[in-house]
Amino acid sequence: MRLIPLVILAIPLTGSNLAGAQKGKPGEVPQTSTASQRLGTAEGWTAYIYKEKSGQVCYIDGEPQKSEPANMKRKQPRATVTHRPDEKVANVVNFVEGYPLKEGSEVSLDIGGTKFDLFTKGDSAWARTSDLDKTVVETMAKGKQAVVKGIPQKGRPTTDTYSLAGFAQALAMIDKACGVKR
Repeated sequence: MRLIPLVILAIPLTGSNLAGAQKGKPGEVPQTSTASQRLGTAEGWTAYIYKEKSGQVCYIDGEPQKSEPANMKRKQPRATVTHRPDEKVANVVNFVEGYPLKEGSEVSLDIGGTKFDLFTKGDSAWARTSDLDKTVVETMAKGKQAVVKGIPQKGRPTTDTYSLAGFAQALAMIDKACGVKR
């Protein structure tokens, strides 16, 4: 069984009211008591579930097929979608760029010509509202490719290209595990 380091989990699941990602005290970090269990993999997307104090958490995780500039030193970029049914939160979209994003900048997301602007915090990009989260997830589930463009604090802008093959299947796994209806 492949385990995801808790550092990766902390990014999509931390922060107060980041697009509805978590209810609770500002800056409160969820406490993960057990390791994630893999539900399955579809193409480049993997579905996981774990329990924490506030309840069950389901998420999918994927990495880009291509990142430019290719020689940029940064942590592995990734995309996640998270459900927290006990907190009545679903479809929280997060793109981790793997480097500090320019303060006040936005990350652009293009899914087959449908474009979204995401707000940034640290090295991550988030949808501004739960309605936008849901729209982004629905668009990704129907799409073939997602292109994410970010602006680092230092250096050239980046472009990460994700294949969406398998995204809908991985999403269905976490929907079922966390009781999210489409």
